[in-house]
Amino acid sequence: MRFVPSSLFGQVMLVLAFGLLVAQSISAVLLYRAAEDRRETASVSALAFRLIDDRARGDRPRAERRNRLRALRRAAAGENASADRPRRAGTGPAFSRPLRLGIERSETSAISDTENRLSGYEITLRDVLEAQDLVVGDIMITRRLAGEDAFVQDAMERRPRMRGPDWEARSVLIASVERADRAGWLTVRVPEPPRVSGGIGAIALQTAVIFAVLVLLLFFVLRRITKPLALLTERLTDFSRRPDKTVLLTESGPSDTRQLIAAHNAMETRITSMLNEKDVMLGAIGHDLKTPLAALRVRIESVPDENQRARMADSIEDITATLDDILTLARVGKSHTGAEAADLGALASGVVEEFEDLGEPVTMDDPPRVVANVQVTWLKRALRNLVSNAVRYGGAARVTIAEVDGQATLAVEDNGPGIPEDQLSDMLEPFTRGEASRNRTTGGAGLGLTLARAIAEQHGGTLTLSNRGRGGLRAEIALPLR
Repeated sequence: MRFVPSSLFGQVMLVLAFGLLVAQSISAVLLYRAAEDRRETASVSALAFRLIDDRARGDRPRAERRNRLRALRRAAAGENASADRPRRAGTGPAFSRPLRLGIERSETSAISDTENRLSGYEITLRDVLEAQDLVVGDIMITRRLAGEDAFVQDAMERRPRMRGPDWEARSVLIASVERADRAGWLTVRVPEPPRVSGGIGAIALQTAVIFAVLVLLLFFVLRRITKPLALLTERLTDFSRRPDKTVLLTESGPSDTRQLIAAHNAMETRITSMLNEKDVMLGAIGHDLKTPLAALRVRIESVPDENQRARMADSIEDITATLDDILTLARVGKSHTGAEAADLGALASGVVEEFEDLGEPVTMDDPPRVVANVQVTWLKRALRNLVSNAVRYGGAARVTIAEVDGQATLAVEDNGPGIPEDQLSDMLEPFTRGEASRNRTTGGAGLGLTLARAIAEQHGGTLTLSNRGRGGLRAEIALPLR
């Protein structure tokens, strides 16, 4: 997916952000539900308080009822004050004094059937009343604006000092309770506690703070993990290009990462040692073989039969050429001369001219100017091998240079029979030839393509073989443009 980060740091940050968002969303929903439950509980408690107090009045002496009424007023004043507390700064209360409305008694309910009833409130109020041994009939609860309720409007007109700014927009809960004897209805009204403002903003701020702290902590932890891994990746890339050069990395990071780096250092040291031993061995073999081959060249001059002497000389030349190819393959990447900026078109033109001077059918169109950092001597050797194979097996060669998607391509095409698809990859292996003999007149020892591939890989590129649609083979070296 395009928007999913590929790095370890990016993926951990993405998972953290998503997990935190989900957790905070759940937390926000739970907090909102808890706040709504508290508002419902406070509202139902206020309604039940009024109804229970009304029943208790008739059972007490007059003086006790008076003292009880004063206590209830003080309690109601404190309740309404705390309910009005979470308001935005700069706004006044909806009522200038704690609103305590009288109980309305009527033969029918003050709430019509067409109004939106709060069934959850009704169930909770019935449970509270039954817990206080107060038996009632039907219960109806709804919500109205104070300005839309005639009873509240009448109370405000009779007691104007209770009014506050925007009192008409204040929400009032209305509960109509039928008497147990079906002899009428009691209707009580209480101001509904306002919703706590700023809850979403507080949760968003909390999420941002938690996320910032976690990101900061994880940044240092992941940086301690990913930095050694990035250095290890870079070193592995360099080592794949120059396996003869050992650079031991400093063991850093967590213990697992340090063990990985230590294992890599040991592996790199061992591989480099094996490659160096191989080069020393090949050098010794080349020296030991070339010396007797030189002596054989001298000795065959004493052979009287000219034809036999010529065959022996050809055999010695074949062995010497094969030995040179093996030593050259071993030295790829060991050159002491560094890469230099070169025009690949001019380089290819020089190789083509060499074959043209020998009368070989090699052509190339006017090449574009493509500059790349290469080891000129080695790249010429690879191109010569490809052109030589094309001329030998295809009868002619055509060289093209192009720049595609940040890569330079050097392609050699011929008009020969091509190679079976299932054998294309095998042709790049050492000592593999399409023609089975080892005769130099029909081919070599099967190291030309292997050497060309090694040179391409030394430059960070690739060598690919493919059959042309119109017949023939296409060998292409792709090099990155740095």
